Amino acid sequence: MLMAAALALLSASAQLAFTGIGQYPVIEVTPDKTTGLDKIYVVYNTQGVGMTYTSSTGDRPTWTSYDSHNWNYPDTVSAAWNGQMSTLLSQDISNKGYKIQEGNDSPFYFWVVNYADFPMELNDMSCNNMEPCHLLTLNIDGHADAIPFYTINGHRQVLDREIKLTYNTLVWDDSTHWQEAVTVESFAALDQGVEITPPLCNTAFLLTGDRFLEEWGIGESVEGDYYYTQAVDCNTTAVQEDRGNNNEKGIESGLGGSAPVNIVFTGYPTDAVVYRVWEMATDQDFENVILQYNQDEVDYSFTEAGTYYMRYMVDNASGTCPTYGETYTITVSESELVCPNIFSPGSTEGVNDIWKVSYKSLVEFHCWIFNRWGTLVCEFTDPGSGWDGTYHGKLVDTGVYYYVVTALGSDGVKYKKRGDITILRYKKGASGTSGNGSGGGGY
Repeated sequence: MLMAAALALLSASAQLAFTGIGQYPVIEVTPDKTTGLDKIYVVYNTQGVGMTYTSSTGDRPTWTSYDSHNWNYPDTVSAAWNGQMSTLLSQDISNKGYKIQEGNDSPFYFWVVNYADFPMELNDMSCNNMEPCHLLTLNIDGHADAIPFYTINGHRQVLDREIKLTYNTLVWDDSTHWQEAVTVESFAALDQGVEITPPLCNTAFLLTGDRFLEEWGIGESVEGDYYYTQAVDCNTTAVQEDRGNNNEKGIESGLGGSAPVNIVFTGYPTDAVVYRVWEMATDQDFENVILQYNQDEVDYSFTEAGTYYMRYMVDNASGTCPTYGETYTITVSESELVCPNIFSPGSTEGVNDIWKVSYKSLVEFHCWIFNRWGTLVCEFTDPGSGWDGTYHGKLVDTGVYYYVVTALGSDGVKYKKRGDITILRYKKGASGTSGNGSGGGGY
């Protein structure tokens, strides 16, 4: 049934013809289904133009029309009938809606536009720079009024003339670059001007249209004066150095963790940017700014515990368009140091075979390990490294060893720890069974 209804609509459209149209063909538009209209016909000039409808059933069709009121109160239209074709008699068809009913078929609803009542003319175009940061108004010397039509329920709508404004701007390519790209904006009609977001690069503006004139091969166009942008924008990235498992990340932005936290902040400004600054603050409102960097890239190491906020601000030469990038939250954790007292090098690779401290936010660190005779068997200053249980390249004997650790936390806490390290060796294939200590060859 749906297919039959669709075919009926298609045939009804094909059976409608316009006479006396001259050199410019009638343009057929399919409106949204919610209008109740099957077609909209745009006629260059309806003066002297008539309509005919060819019957597919042999039944005489009936015509009704309306201007803007509801279809419940249509006007009956007089039409001649020759047994096959119905011709409208002495009817001004401009800017009206019609309903054709043929037998028991679904009605065919359409609207006729007289384009001559809504001509388009473009003479000149100029820029209004009253709000160059956020809004650009293009003043148009010319006109292209809205073309109204009415749904079958009497609701006013506007036929889109698709008037095109073409210019260049910058777009972010989602990596690290702004790219110049052609932008095309479309307008249903023109009043005294059009409003757009200011382009981010210098450009020319070209206004063309409308869709109907272009289809008839007589489109209008006008080019404005070259535009020098004052608008600015920016994008930013923040890349944190990966320092391994002990460098726990912050929760909010994914930045921060165990000090020192090393982050490279990079700002990417648009063409009109003259002034730029990275700001660091201890509050989200940036009332307490503690550092400023007048550059695009900042490589910074956070060594003190706390929460910090970082943002990038850019502006043009006149200082009238301040624009901010993303605000980054960096949380540096308070310090912590825990030293284990047992491990088993040489037993199961990757399982408790390296003696390592567990730590957070240490900005200074030094560790010494001695055997029971006081001989230094290992020394390191990176808390992320450790002792693999060897001395001079050979595994040491099982037994008790001693460590001394000094460290300074990002929160100012000083650590001095000392204690025992017990080395165990397990026989392969006999988990939990102590060996005899013969696996080593040192102290």
